[in-house]
Formats: sequence, C-alpha cells, structure tokens
Amino acid sequence: MISILKHLLMMKRIRIYVHGKVQGVFYRHNTKKIADSLNIKGWVRNKEDGSVEILAEGPDVNLKKFIEWCKVGPPMARVERLDVIEEKNTTKKLSDFEIIW
Repeated sequence: MISILKHLLMMKRIRIYVHGKVQGVFYRHNTKKIADSLNIKGWVRNKEDGSVEILAEGPDVNLKKFIEWCKVGPPMARVERLDVIEEKNTTKKLSDFEIIW
C-alpha cells in the first residue's frame, strides 16, 4: 500500500511541445487553468514556429492527466502532435504555473 501511494505522489518534471492550431485559440490560458486545478507548477509559452512549449512539474498521476488534456486542448484548438520529454535536472524548484508572454 505504501509503495502504491509513494508511486502516485512521485514528482516529475516534463517538457511538452504542442503542435497544430494551438496559438490564438486560448491554449495557454486554458493550460494554466488545468495546471492550477491539478497542482502542477511550471509555465507555458508560444513559440515562433506556431507551437506551444510547456514546462510542467507535479505528481506523476497528475502529469498523466495533464498530458491527456494537452493532447486535445481547448475547443478551438486542433492538436496534431505532442512531444513529451522527461526532464532530468529538477534542481530549480517551481513555485506556481505562469503564462510567459
């Protein structure tokens, strides 16, 4: 039982690249709302190539839910591809989730 609980609470940090029609459709705004509801820390920003980049840190179980939401995004978004990379260097702690302009 303790090992299951430990696994659920294990903290991870991931970087997500979201490709498709994800700018100009409130993707960043909704990403922040979802991240806050799942107690995920980090940031989201638009990239020059039209994609969105996200740095997210939180319990593994919450990150899985977050990734599933990112695959779909808000109603006006059309996500074509999601690239998820686990970050190994997590020495700098994140305190909240923000939108980077």
